[in-house]
Amino acid sequence: MAQECALTVRGQVLDEVSGSPLSYANVYIQETQIGTITDDDGGFILSNVCPGHYHIIISHIGCASEKFHFDIEQDTSLSILLTHTPTELGTVVIAGTKDDYGKQASSAISRSKIEDNSHKNLSGLLENETGVHLLKNGNGIAKPVVHGLYGNRLMILNNGILQSGQQWGNDHSPEIDPFAADKITVLKGASVVEIGGANVGSIVLIEPKRIEREPHLHGQVNYIFESNGRGNTLNVRLGKYSENIAWRVNGTLKKYGDRRSANYFLNNTGVEEANIAVQLEKTINDRLFVDFYASTFNTTLGILRGSQIGNLTDLQSALSKDVPFYTESDFSYAIEAPKQKVSHHLLKAKAKYFIAEDQWVEVQTAGQVNDRKEFDIRRSGRTSIPSLSLFQCNINTKLSYKNTVNKRYHWKVGFQNVVTDNSNNPETGILPLIPDYLAWQNGIFGKIRYQKAQFILDFGARYDYNRQTVLAISTTIPREIIRYENAFHNTSGVLAINRSLGTKQSLAYSLGFSMRNPGINELYSQGLHQGVSGIEEGDTDLSMERALKNTLEYTFVPNSNVAINLLGYHQYFNDYIFLNPQEEIRLTIRGAFPVFRYEQTNAAIYGVDLSTQFTLHPTMLLVFKYSYLKGQDLSNDLPLVFMPPNRLFGSFTYRLNTLKGLKRFKLENPEIELTNRYVWRQGNLSASQDFVEAPGAYNLLGLKCSADLITQALKIRCFIKADNVLNTRYRDYLNRQRYFADDLGFSLITGINVKF
Repeated sequence: MAQECALTVRGQVLDEVSGSPLSYANVYIQETQIGTITDDDGGFILSNVCPGHYHIIISHIGCASEKFHFDIEQDTSLSILLTHTPTELGTVVIAGTKDDYGKQASSAISRSKIEDNSHKNLSGLLENETGVHLLKNGNGIAKPVVHGLYGNRLMILNNGILQSGQQWGNDHSPEIDPFAADKITVLKGASVVEIGGANVGSIVLIEPKRIEREPHLHGQVNYIFESNGRGNTLNVRLGKYSENIAWRVNGTLKKYGDRRSANYFLNNTGVEEANIAVQLEKTINDRLFVDFYASTFNTTLGILRGSQIGNLTDLQSALSKDVPFYTESDFSYAIEAPKQKVSHHLLKAKAKYFIAEDQWVEVQTAGQVNDRKEFDIRRSGRTSIPSLSLFQCNINTKLSYKNTVNKRYHWKVGFQNVVTDNSNNPETGILPLIPDYLAWQNGIFGKIRYQKAQFILDFGARYDYNRQTVLAISTTIPREIIRYENAFHNTSGVLAINRSLGTKQSLAYSLGFSMRNPGINELYSQGLHQGVSGIEEGDTDLSMERALKNTLEYTFVPNSNVAINLLGYHQYFNDYIFLNPQEEIRLTIRGAFPVFRYEQTNAAIYGVDLSTQFTLHPTMLLVFKYSYLKGQDLSNDLPLVFMPPNRLFGSFTYRLNTLKGLKRFKLENPEIELTNRYVWRQGNLSASQDFVEAPGAYNLLGLKCSADLITQALKIRCFIKADNVLNTRYRDYLNRQRYFADDLGFSLITGINVKF
């Protein structure tokens, strides 16, 4: 009471991309509940503030809320940038500096979107982004598809480390807990030479942010319940910064039972998950920064029982049935065979040393262990014995050096070594789908950036030497061990040009070239891939794949109320490797299954991504996203199989005015959001290219209501939303279980998020 509370905090809130002021943004101090709304120039004034330590929260329709910690000892002026538009460059923050991946086309998922959609897995969070689709195998297994590419061609960077596992499988989801991320970015430009691997451009960045530099203990608790599957998700996150060490811990538990389509239960589609991640950071001195990251991801996934068929007659029937076999009307949390059990463990250490303010050296090393077991329905009590058991160890080491010559010019060089040891557990008693192998990759890279006024030029090149030692088992009797020694020389390069056309427009072009050697699965697969209910066969005569990708992106942000982003791309492949359905259904002792074979052809994949955002009123936001894609087998003049259909997504958000007169808490950001996703039928496909015709078009309607409650110590977010409101019956072309069953029906999701 005796304190003199006469300080003033004033400032301006701006759009990070266009630099335009954001009017009607909510600005308030959490501890005192003093708040205001920005004027037409984005300005605000908070008066009668006492000296002290405060958290200032900024929110605006179309933006993720930002929270800042300040020590207010005198009158203070602030300039705050919010990411308001859908065009955003993914960055990684290291020791106070930003290390970008070039001016690439991208789309990003913020922390607030992750929290509001945490009932979804990592891939599901990206589903409504332009150029991104999902390759599914049921309802708990999904992997992202970017510009028609996935698996070995799509890289996922988990906290700066290239995710290593059995990503070649169409039924193998990325083993990453999205709750561990603060931002998920999809880069869609030409190849990023620094990361390595064999992609032609598309990369997913999973980025936890730096630990906030304030001495208080902060954390959050998230809980979500979903009616479809009676799913429960609980997440806890704690973190604190100190001069001794900064730390953050994240843990997640998830449990789902049988999902339901519009008309029936999808038996044995439950999910169980338990994950934990630990992040440590330490600034040794002004020159040396180190950080440590460890995570473990553990899941059990059920496979639709009706996808495992015992004979040819039943399989032919299952492919045409409206309701799959083994559909019971009773809900269950039980996960029985067929199922998967997967564990993925990551350990990373990194040190960054500044030789000078504009020069640094970085050393990074990481180890990963991936343990995958798949269980089939087996006779004589052997169901508990896995039919596929793969164990992989991966060591990834990178050394890099960066030098900023002047404000216009900087360059970076580096060396990377990756060793992968993949083995089969012989306990299965079944010939392994892929053989044991040991792989070495040694790569060197260099990149240069030149920047002048409104012009940015990026150039990079990379060379990799890949060596593989493979131990395969013959399919003939008597069984023999066949040894293969492979050596590949891969090169890749990228040229990217970004030109600002005044202050409101920009144009960016990128050209990338890459070489990819055939994957182990593409060369040596032999047998039943139980997870996708198909027999897959490799080809040891496959040759190197070469790809050339062009992208042209136009961005128009006239003000903070309008943003338009248009991206066109064309990818040409020489000796494109793909899994082609055969005109054969094969009967084995494990049942009857369709046959797929890896083949090569010359191909082209091209399309357009359009993303727009309009603030119709300070309380209303309209978003449209459209993705067009076409894939063509040039050698045989046929469409490419398993290419995503075209899609249109729209959302309308209405934010009510903040309620006033509440003494103990402040009701903030009450919103109503209506979404609609329309997916066209994949018409670019011949009927003879698949076992069944492509499913029809479908339209899904969604609705969400949410609000924040702000107290002096807590920020509580509550929401309720409905997916597939009309309980539409549909099948998605990229869902491998579409052969047997419909996709998910209506679901009601409720969630609460408490931050302190």
